Amino acid sequence: MGAYSKQAEQIVEAVGGRDNISAATHCVTRLRFALKDDSKVDTAKLEQIDVVKGSFAANGQYQVVIGQGTVNKVYQDLVDQTGIGESSKDDVKKASESNLNPLQRAIKTLADIFIPILPAIVTAGLLLGLNNILTGPGIFFEESLIERYPQWADIANVINLIANTAFTFLPALIGWSAVKRFGGSPLLGIVLGLILVHPDLLNAWAYGEAEKAGEIPTWNILGLTVEKIGYQGQVLPVLFASYLLAKIEVFLTKRVPEGIQLLVVAPVALLITGFAAFILIGPVMFIVGNAITDAVIYIFDTVPLLGGLIYGGLYSVLVITGMHHTFLAVDLQLVGSQLGGTFLWPMLALSNIAQGAAALAIGLSAKEDRLKGLSYTSALSAFLGVTEPAIFGVNLRFRYAFIAAMISSAIAGMFISVNGVLASTIGVGGIPGFLVISKGMTSFLIGMVIVIVLPIILTFIFSRFAKQK
Repeated sequence: MGAYSKQAEQIVEAVGGRDNISAATHCVTRLRFALKDDSKVDTAKLEQIDVVKGSFAANGQYQVVIGQGTVNKVYQDLVDQTGIGESSKDDVKKASESNLNPLQRAIKTLADIFIPILPAIVTAGLLLGLNNILTGPGIFFEESLIERYPQWADIANVINLIANTAFTFLPALIGWSAVKRFGGSPLLGIVLGLILVHPDLLNAWAYGEAEKAGEIPTWNILGLTVEKIGYQGQVLPVLFASYLLAKIEVFLTKRVPEGIQLLVVAPVALLITGFAAFILIGPVMFIVGNAITDAVIYIFDTVPLLGGLIYGGLYSVLVITGMHHTFLAVDLQLVGSQLGGTFLWPMLALSNIAQGAAALAIGLSAKEDRLKGLSYTSALSAFLGVTEPAIFGVNLRFRYAFIAAMISSAIAGMFISVNGVLASTIGVGGIPGFLVISKGMTSFLIGMVIVIVLPIILTFIFSRFAKQK
């Protein structure tokens, strides 16, 4: 009998019993179940179990928040005592996909592609933030730090080089993750991404000037004039090309004799995909991607109050549905555009902080020790960019706290949108988010004050009305 065998049995019973579980695994903090019927979950009973800190359903999975260091022990006892076989994360993902509609599957696919590359993107963002501190004028002195202390200039240059690498070769990162997700060889995905940013191609960031000057290099391929351009900072071309590459590879692997697969599969798949990428996929998706970017920029340029209200206020709702992952592609597209930054990521960071502040308010007013502990740890997690424990474990349980955070985030979103706040890249979506702000730092810091103070005040006020009812 393990130390948590009793709790494991209680959890299984609360999620509908052994027969309701298709597969189960765990991550760093949560048990993840693929359930046959989510309606059989007894949420009240589940959250009364002493090791459970919250629960929620997302992306076709039912997730039970346990906590780091304990979750693996609970999972092992769950496997040993209940007869549930150990499953990998991929097993649970596959089992959970049967519960999703086409839109949810599309959103989940994007999440599966972008989440694995987030550590590289966030790390690059933090390093770019450090570079901004060293090279930005008016932060510590009227001039920049490296102008005041020239001996730091080369250090800043190396930091910038390290930080920019993930964005310079972003198609390679996406290619690796996307081809893997679509069932192909990740190594071929990396090669495909590097092909699309090869130094012999016209850099995508120089495309506008080259077009004005009429100096865009071209190929003549069987009578077709094809622009010889790269796709730096572009997301859609490599996504669609990766899908094609993976499907061709899978098709050929099933039909080519094993003895000559090395000589046939990868070369043919890359050749076909490469030509398709430069002749059709790239040009079409380049236009589509820029059209989406221009449309988003137009909305925020024309009616920034409305844009800030909608995105700032509803971002936490997107988290509940899982649709927030789709905006990672838009953020990356904005970063790679002529705008040179994203106005969406600062609002994301403020939304996360707002949810953390609301959870903190619940902790401050709670009389039960267990709820206090859960609220405080969830608030800290949200302040550092991970909001799921705060949203699902605390704020949605007390709906007025979630609403208070949404209202505060909407107000702050409108404020920073009107003041044109930009982030140079994606960073940590919480308090450390200030490191990647490239324009409107003062306005962003005021926005941070709004989403720290206002959710606490509103949560306390709303709780009074809730108690009166």
